[in-house]
Amino acid sequence: MTTKEKILTLLQKEDTVLSGEKLAQALSISRTAVWKAIKELEKEGYHFEHLANGYRFVSADRYDQAALAAALPMIPTIQIKDAVESTMKEAKIAALDNGLATPALFLTETQTGGHGRFERPFFSPKKQGIYMSLLLKPNQAFQELPQYTVLAAVAVAEAIDALLMKETAIKWVNDLYLDGKKICGILSEATSDFETGRITSVVIGIGISFSIPQQQFPVEIREKATSLFPGEEYPTFSRATLIQEIWRRFFQLLAKLPDMDYMARYRQKSFVLGRTVRFTQQGVTYEGIAKDITNTGELVVETATERKVLSSGEISLERY
Repeated sequence: MTTKEKILTLLQKEDTVLSGEKLAQALSISRTAVWKAIKELEKEGYHFEHLANGYRFVSADRYDQAALAAALPMIPTIQIKDAVESTMKEAKIAALDNGLATPALFLTETQTGGHGRFERPFFSPKKQGIYMSLLLKPNQAFQELPQYTVLAAVAVAEAIDALLMKETAIKWVNDLYLDGKKICGILSEATSDFETGRITSVVIGIGISFSIPQQQFPVEIREKATSLFPGEEYPTFSRATLIQEIWRRFFQLLAKLPDMDYMARYRQKSFVLGRTVRFTQQGVTYEGIAKDITNTGELVVETATERKVLSSGEISLERY
């Protein structure tokens, strides 16, 4: 067992206050080492009372399947695993099971091969993020499909805003930002039936950096990414609370279709509109002003010579 695991075991077992000195003596370590271990545990979702005479274990931000199922009755299947390659992969495999009750939600504490668009790796430290995928089986023609990525982006952004009491912003098409840095990526993939052409399954993957200390991010993304709680502070709400709020809002938006109000909210949250963006098509790089986002989620960009309508791909800005 690691030092922090031993400290956690002692505090949970005793269910009382243990001083830093007693913990240090019990484990033959320094009080500074105890303090550091407590801080690490807090970033992993464990909550301790810091009292004048020591520490007391209070609770843990851990996924409780029964509690999630009770809070999310619209999702009949909820699968929680300690570690997976990626929740997207778990959902895709599950989509082959015709007997599975859907919608189905797949959650994990960490991903060994989590990725976003273009197979870019998604940093997934254990218990410091929300890594989940939702499996839907719509059985619809492609042109009838809702804009699932847009719906999810609005639901996640508004859920975080409500709980964190800060304003997030959306970068077309699938990234969420807070204080100028990325906090969330969303990826949607669909599978169709070759004979009928109908969409048989849709997987919406969502990765949220929840309580990752800023210095823990890999150097190559440290200046571009952050988490909801990047400092030493204990999160003011749990991951489970945010998960419940996200899917409650998502299914509320879905139930209101064909009402397109969610597109207006998506545009309002966008920090791309009105700004100069760059993108590449067929090996050619273009630059123009992002003018609008259509009701089907396409980005309208006016270059110096023409109007471009982007349905996919990636855009870049000079700064966020």
